[in-house]
Amino acid sequence: MDRMVSGEGRAVDADAGRGDDAVARASGTEARGEGGKYVYCIIRLDKPRDFGNIGIGEGANRVYTVHHKDLSAVVSDTPIVIYDPTRENVLAHEFVNETVMREHTVIPMSFGTVFRSEEDVAELLRSTHQAFSDVLDKMQDKIEFGLKVLWDRDKVIANLERSNDEIRRLKEEITRNTQSSTYFARMQLGRLVESALEDTGNTFVSDIHETLKEVAVASRSNKPIGDRMIMNAAFLVERHREKDFDEKVRDVSRRYEELLTFKYTGPWPPYNFVNIKLKLEKAE
Repeated sequence: MDRMVSGEGRAVDADAGRGDDAVARASGTEARGEGGKYVYCIIRLDKPRDFGNIGIGEGANRVYTVHHKDLSAVVSDTPIVIYDPTRENVLAHEFVNETVMREHTVIPMSFGTVFRSEEDVAELLRSTHQAFSDVLDKMQDKIEFGLKVLWDRDKVIANLERSNDEIRRLKEEITRNTQSSTYFARMQLGRLVESALEDTGNTFVSDIHETLKEVAVASRSNKPIGDRMIMNAAFLVERHREKDFDEKVRDVSRRYEELLTFKYTGPWPPYNFVNIKLKLEKAE
């Protein structure tokens, strides 16, 4: 199993409002005459910093910082538009955050967060300074890893038929009496298999979480996607324990290599562990 590189999480809300002058996330598809600022993340930095021409939009816009006291927003210039979540745009957004997080603890902003002016970005930092500072303290030197676990349902069922006495006996009985086996017996077998599958999946997920929590600060479970996925989780890990977490994931994946497939990604900014809610006015 290779990693694709690019407790419980606590959501922290930061509310910001400026009445009629508040800046909105981009809310119109047409460009306005004046330019806006696309905001990628918030970091703790009290001096200007240029991250190069890596920003979202045509021409790889320059990415730089806007300041208030010891906080900085990482931004690039943009027309005030809605950014469609195309693969190119999302990757550009993520690439900036991944670049910044190599040197800084980041509070990632939602994709498509656009402000009207640099002054409005500075006002965001001013009005939410304490909330942002608290989140940065909690996330200091922590990174996120994603782990999706998929199973081979047929192999798991075959394993259950060998190890579960009740399932094995009922299946053998139905096989021996193909002509006379009843609809009820087959329904009973189906219910037994489904119940055993649920218990087995829960056991797998619990064991994986128990193994990884030894080297993680927190974890968050998201809804599995599709029939094969039994686990869709994010783990918050201290940066200096990245290798320890890698090894734990490898250990548990080897334990289940005949039945489960592990899709392991990161490190990422702590998307699943920070929830910044901004009260912003819609741009006219």
